[in-house]
Amino acid sequence: MGSHRRLAPSSGFNRGAGTALCVLSAAAAGLSAVPADAAPHTDTRAEVDRLYTAAEKATEAYNKAGERAGVLRRELSATQDRIARQQERINSLRDKLGSLAGAQYRSGGMDPSLALLFSDDPAEYLDKAAALDRINAREAGRLRELGSALRELDQERAEADGSLAELDRSRRAVATHKRTVERKLATARRLLDSLPHAERAAWDRASRGTREELPDPGGAAAPSGRAAAAVAAARSALGRPYVWGANGPSGFDCSGLMQWSYARAGVALPRTSQQQRFAGHHVPLSQARPGDLVTYRSDASHVAMYVGGGQVIHAPYPGAPVRYDRVGMMPISSVTRV
Repeated sequence: MGSHRRLAPSSGFNRGAGTALCVLSAAAAGLSAVPADAAPHTDTRAEVDRLYTAAEKATEAYNKAGERAGVLRRELSATQDRIARQQERINSLRDKLGSLAGAQYRSGGMDPSLALLFSDDPAEYLDKAAALDRINAREAGRLRELGSALRELDQERAEADGSLAELDRSRRAVATHKRTVERKLATARRLLDSLPHAERAAWDRASRGTREELPDPGGAAAPSGRAAAAVAAARSALGRPYVWGANGPSGFDCSGLMQWSYARAGVALPRTSQQQRFAGHHVPLSQARPGDLVTYRSDASHVAMYVGGGQVIHAPYPGAPVRYDRVGMMPISSVTRV
């Protein structure tokens, strides 16, 4: 998404990273600064470019928040399983302690010296008393174990409450953010519809850019078998639509295409373009090989896959299918070899 004019690459790498919700809030603030409806004198195509760029940044923040929500759900499920096991352990300890207490109650709880005085067989009594001491020591150990288990259970429940609260915040933020992105994309579509027929046709032709408009990427070798498999998967997605927040197989956003392509090669990439730039080691653009991930803009809000011949495959923006473009279409943030 965003404007894909031929701009000179930038060599700087932006390594800053914030939490999902901080990124989410910053992206939402950026979107809020874009006017809901362009004024008549506004350059409509430039305004659409700005809307798409802002929406792409917001989409990556949405993806990050969604990924975080998934992690929280898994953590919460694991914590709830631990709580259930701990509760079973506590119940078992309480049952054992209750049995011992009942046995002592039924014996009358007589003072040991009196029990020895009135015993018909003192030797037998002393044997029983030694066994009782051992039982009491075991009971004391179980009491200590129960206390420790109760403290651990309280801690697990506090962690579960914290995770649940964070998950709820993340869910609400994602839902709000989704509505914001959809509203901005709808504004962009209305602006496009307002263009004169000739300008809209020119825009549509540019949006439907295909491999045939560029020279063949050439036969540059991928640095590994998995990179070659990822390139093959990305090529198989050529022509599929851009769908924001999607990672295939019928539609993709920019980072979703990279994640899906490498998954076909057996490699699990993170979900967002900001995370994907750190999914391997950085190489200079002059040494880029097929399969390398190219991230764009200082905030790494767009990502594509290098395929050789100075070209990349990427999911550009709504209305434009997965296609080839020149690697220098936007300022480059990093080139990452997975």
